[in-house]
Amino acid sequence: KADWIRKKLLAQRENAIAPLTWEHGEKLLFLGNEILLQVIEHTRNKVPDYQPGALLIALSNTQDQTLIARKTLQWYHKQALSDFSRRLALFAAKLGVSTPRLYLSNAKSRWGSCNSKQEIRLNWRLIQAPPHIINYVICHELAHLKEMNHSQKFWAIVGKIYPEYPQAEKDLKQWGARLYAM
Repeated sequence: KADWIRKKLLAQRENAIAPLTWEHGEKLLFLGNEILLQVIEHTRNKVPDYQPGALLIALSNTQDQTLIARKTLQWYHKQALSDFSRRLALFAAKLGVSTPRLYLSNAKSRWGSCNSKQEIRLNWRLIQAPPHIINYVICHELAHLKEMNHSQKFWAIVGKIYPEYPQAEKDLKQWGARLYAM
């Protein structure tokens, strides 16, 4: 199977996503759209400011990539919590269940999870994805409140609250590597 392994390794190298540089002009993703990271000098560090197409980070030291990364990631976490909470409440109502507790996760290989305590964890990186992908992951996890497996009954529940899930599931596989660049 050496040929198959070589082909897979080559494809993996060709599809590798470059790591972020955390500097002015870096391209980021937000809700499926590309936004520009704009780092400007200011006498004091300010709260990140989102304007359509750009995330403005004002710092006293524009060369401090660690601080730029921390401020940017804090902004993403805040946006994810707010956006996911709203979507979770909307789809929970559609499913006819009470809104479960939401936690953000930093998982390396999982987009979401639901446990028996009716807590849902969503990977904060999803905030970079297009809205239909976020909706799918939320509906997938909500369906686990009724079926803690991936049976036909489970998928019927997902389809009931989000009929567009098959396409979103495919799109998530295509977007996955890009979302983990951050």
